[in-house]
Amino acid sequence: MVVAEFSSGGGGWSISQMRSFGVHLILGQWFMIFAAILIMSVAGATYMFSLYSKDIKTSLGYDQSTLNLLSSFKDLGGNVGIISGLINEVSPPWVVLSVGAIMNFTGYFMIWLAVTGRIAKPRVWQMCLYICLGANSQTYANTGALVPCVKSFPESRGSILGLLKGFVGLSGAIITQLYHTFYGDDDSKSLILLIAWLPAAVSLVFLRIIRVIKIVRQTKELKIFYNLLYMSLGLAGFLMVLIIIQDRLRFTGIEYTVSGSVVVFLIFLPLTIVFKEEFNLWKTKLQALTTDPPSPPELKVVTENPIPDPVQVTLPPVPETPGRKVDSCFQNVFNPPERGEDYTILQAIFSIDMIILFTVTTCGVGGTLTAIDNLGQIGKALGYPAHSITTFVSLVSIWNYLGRVVSGFASEEFLRRYKFPRPMMLTVVLLLSCVGHLLIAFGVPNSLYLASVIIGFCFGAQWPLIFAIISEIFGLKYYATLYNLGGGASPVGAYILNVRVAGYLYDKEALKQMTAQGRPWKAGQELTCTGAHCYKMSFIIITAATLLACLISVILVIRTRNFYKGDIYKKFREGVKTAETVASTENGHGDLPLREIETSTAPTKGQSECTTNS
Repeated sequence: MVVAEFSSGGGGWSISQMRSFGVHLILGQWFMIFAAILIMSVAGATYMFSLYSKDIKTSLGYDQSTLNLLSSFKDLGGNVGIISGLINEVSPPWVVLSVGAIMNFTGYFMIWLAVTGRIAKPRVWQMCLYICLGANSQTYANTGALVPCVKSFPESRGSILGLLKGFVGLSGAIITQLYHTFYGDDDSKSLILLIAWLPAAVSLVFLRIIRVIKIVRQTKELKIFYNLLYMSLGLAGFLMVLIIIQDRLRFTGIEYTVSGSVVVFLIFLPLTIVFKEEFNLWKTKLQALTTDPPSPPELKVVTENPIPDPVQVTLPPVPETPGRKVDSCFQNVFNPPERGEDYTILQAIFSIDMIILFTVTTCGVGGTLTAIDNLGQIGKALGYPAHSITTFVSLVSIWNYLGRVVSGFASEEFLRRYKFPRPMMLTVVLLLSCVGHLLIAFGVPNSLYLASVIIGFCFGAQWPLIFAIISEIFGLKYYATLYNLGGGASPVGAYILNVRVAGYLYDKEALKQMTAQGRPWKAGQELTCTGAHCYKMSFIIITAATLLACLISVILVIRTRNFYKGDIYKKFREGVKTAETVASTENGHGDLPLREIETSTAPTKGQSECTTNS
């Protein structure tokens, strides 16, 4: 009936047509991308710790070392996503999103209750548990929303990762503007409450929208993703201008409401593209039903070998020769395959390349993460006003987004055009981050704005490069586990540089100042340090650690120079050609698209026949 009504050429839509299109829109692939964008837009609460850390420190009477310990547990929760990945392997995405929403609300709501005095003062280990629980929900949002999108658009995975990860980078600035809209500029404790309920609510709204959709690649798929990227750049540009204006002028409640409304409008603007593309798909589907009537009986052709749909081709496994010994997983730990082939988990863990990457991530990302987590305290120590500190956090968020987008697309283009290796790009980013650290160390007047930009960009730029290097060197077979292994290095570096270096030296300098002023410190009393000396030695040490990471990354550049000079994606193209040839031979129709291939091959060099639970 819907088809008949659509093809009749009436002046308006009927109720059934509207219902049909509404169902198609909500269940469509592009609406799922839009839902994932919204989830990612509020999934970056871990980058906002410096905005509410002063409330935790003042309300609970913590010293800087204890506050930095909380920050380290926040980083630990935000970067260890192995559990969410395992849950995603055995359950649908809505389960992962549900668990993440519950963890997010529980963790941050308990922190809000503690800070506002609605519950008895928790022990330090309880606060560490709350913030780790809340921060770990971010990995559930990433796994539950991003992974299904990548699986649904496998040939555009790079665009998907860059787009959605970019919105995670913008989320800090987005939540900050929404906070000003809802609560104004003076109730910073309410920011913790907003972080508790908003991400959880968005995830729960789109629970059943996010799922794996088996689709055929569209010809203009990449163009659509670029249009979405341009809209995200527009949002980032508006946020940048808005932050600069808010830093120069004092906004009233009405002005915050107007600016927040524009931010919400720009977030929902991609819905126009989604509506247009889903309408075209819906219209094409209806037209196909009306213009393709069933074939009359006399024209029906029957073949002896009907073509299966989808085409499934199984390549026979290599027969095992008599007496062939199956190697143990542990026997080949130190006998890895060539770079670019599929390493086992143990082979990757014990490889020199992974040890180098882990060390570089620990020092490089750990240093920038320490700077981001302490921006609020740094600004306060250097005498910046409260609204300027909010500006620093928003600048970090925006440039974190730009760093992810630029490093992902630029490194791919440089690699394709000039064979410029990604490890060398990582070295350049690490070197650039040293500039931001030195600006903080020497307290150059008004330099914290530039330092926020540099550190935010470098922090964002490191992640796509590290994850891409891991996928290229160690293969994709165990990429989910190795991806999380690479991300797990950052909380290690944050603990060393944040707690043991920055927190300890800050408290030491604060005690020295109090003693010089004749004010003895008592247990439970807040330690406050003022002046450039509070963080000078800390960031000199962080700069030295980052320079060490640069030197170590150069070793990786040298080790992989021949690998990146070659065609690192050649095997993927050859695999597709081989599969298409086999499909053509099996079916006798070379012009058919190959939709699904199952392969079974012998282990590569150094690859033992281990089960996947190695």
